Amino acid sequence: MGAPTDVPGPDPGAAPGEPASPAPRRRPPRPAGPGIKVVVAVLCALLGFALVLQVRRTASGDTLATARPDDLVQILDGLQRREDELNGEIGDLRDTLTRLRSSGASSAEALSEAQRQAAALGILTGTVPAAGPGVRIVIDDPNGTVPPEVLLDAIQELRNAGGEAFQVGSVRIGVNSAFTGGRGAITLDGIALQSPYTVLAIGDPPTLTAALSIAGGVLDTVRRAGGTMEVTQSDDVRIDAVRAVLTPQYAQPTTG
Repeated sequence: MGAPTDVPGPDPGAAPGEPASPAPRRRPPRPAGPGIKVVVAVLCALLGFALVLQVRRTASGDTLATARPDDLVQILDGLQRREDELNGEIGDLRDTLTRLRSSGASSAEALSEAQRQAAALGILTGTVPAAGPGVRIVIDDPNGTVPPEVLLDAIQELRNAGGEAFQVGSVRIGVNSAFTGGRGAITLDGIALQSPYTVLAIGDPPTLTAALSIAGGVLDTVRRAGGTMEVTQSDDVRIDAVRAVLTPQYAQPTTG
C-alpha cells in the first residue's frame, strides 16, 4: 500500500463547475551548509571537554579525608553548584546541536552560535583572555625549598573546586601544561618561574579559598615545604595571558 497523498479540496472562491486549484507544494529542507558543520564540530569538542573536566573533578578526594566538616560543606556546595552548571551547559549544547542539525538554520545564526561556542571553548583551553570573580594566591619560597608538585597540587585543587581559568606568573594554564624542574627552580611549560609565585584563578572565591585551606591540603603542604601562602579573594580577577591555538595531529572532531 502506498503512502497517502493530499487531495486538494474544492476552492471556495471558484465558480460552480470550475476545477479546484492545486495545493501548494512544500519546500524541501535545505542541506546543512559549511557554517552548520563548523558549529556541530565545535559543539562536539566543547561537550567532550566539559565531560572530561567533570570526570576529573569528581575523581579527586584523597585530601578531603582530613578536611574539617565546615570546609567539606562549603566545598560540597561549590561542587554541587558547579555540577548543576555543567549539566545545564551539557543540556543546552545538546539542544543546540539537535536544533542546528534538524532545522535549516541560516548562515548568520550558525555563525553567531559558532562564535559564542568558540569564545567559551577559548576560555577553557586558555586561548582567550578571561575575567571574573576569583582569587589571587601568592606562594613565597624564600629558601628555594618548594617543589613543583606543590604548584601542581594548587592548580588541581582549584580546578576540583570549580576554577575555570588559571594563570601562574606570566603563563596561562592549559590542558597540556606541565610543571617541571626542582626545588627553587620551577618551570611551567618551559618558562622559569620566580618566587614569590603568583597564581590567579577565576571561580567562586569562597569555594576556591576553602579548597586551598582544608587540613592536609595545599596550605599545609606549602608550610611543610618551608614556604608561605596568602590568598586574596576578589570580584574582578583578570587573566591576560593566552596560549597558542594547537592543531591536533591525529584527533579530529566528529558529529556522530
